[in-house]
Amino acid sequence: MEGEREEKVKSEQIINVEKYRRLVKSYIDLHLYSAALFWADKVVSLSNGEARDVYWLAQCMFLMKQYHRAAHLIRSRGLEKTHVLCHYLAVRCLLEARELSEALEVLTDAEKEGVLFPNMCTSFDSNVPAGFDDITPNLTSSVLFLKGRVYEAMDNRGLAADCYKQALRSDVHCYEAFEALVQHQMLSAQEEQELLESLPASRQCIDAEEQLLRLLYESKLKKYQSPSESLPPPPPALASNLDVAVAQAERHYYNCNYQQCSRITEEVLKKDPYHSGCLPVHISCLVELKKVNKLFYLAHRLVDLHPEMAIAWYAVGCYYYVI
Repeated sequence: MEGEREEKVKSEQIINVEKYRRLVKSYIDLHLYSAALFWADKVVSLSNGEARDVYWLAQCMFLMKQYHRAAHLIRSRGLEKTHVLCHYLAVRCLLEARELSEALEVLTDAEKEGVLFPNMCTSFDSNVPAGFDDITPNLTSSVLFLKGRVYEAMDNRGLAADCYKQALRSDVHCYEAFEALVQHQMLSAQEEQELLESLPASRQCIDAEEQLLRLLYESKLKKYQSPSESLPPPPPALASNLDVAVAQAERHYYNCNYQQCSRITEEVLKKDPYHSGCLPVHISCLVELKKVNKLFYLAHRLVDLHPEMAIAWYAVGCYYYVI
């Protein structure tokens, strides 16, 4: 009996759990999710179910689109109530699984008297609940953005817009919240400007960063409202940035300067043939210029390569519209 006990102690000493944790993360980086899932499952057993290991196991399940399974793993241990990252991942899984009522319930349970994450840990290295001031702005904004997505999926655009605004004010760099408001047409042109003016950029950025942020966000606002107004020149380092070039092309498009717009979009697509922001502008410009052959070739290529993408069928529709 004593010899068996010694052997057991020896075998436990040999197993280095940290090594397997690093292995899981390296497989995730390599997009080998099955291997990551396999070893993450073993790490949870080896560590006796430590919260951080459960989180990474759920993360592997999420990456493999096993959303219900990942949400169940976290919620069955009550980790969505004790750790902020587990809370975020559980809601994200429920949203992807279209379990919207459950996602909203988890979000609501984590908010008491208007304070997010009461008595939750922000780090897996400590079991001490964090105070509100210890929550990082990007973590707060990410959860608020997620709440907005849940409301939007439930067709409650008013509450969704409020959550996106809160997310953006919490972290002015939360571009996805900004994009949701602008791309989903949730605000009028005036409301967009008011939002931009209300952002606490001066508190979260130094002067140069604030100017850059304003320039980049202004380039995404309703271009057709005043297309003749040119954007201020970007910093030299961003002069060749493709997103900035697409914003300029859109201004030219809404100003009916289709030739200049086409020149810019063609240059962008030479460098990035599938730039998701450039393709809609480029296709619309080809329609205006009646470039049927180019439109046919582009639509054909997009349908062949990306039949699941809406932009491919938009190109097809535009081609048949022109002919």
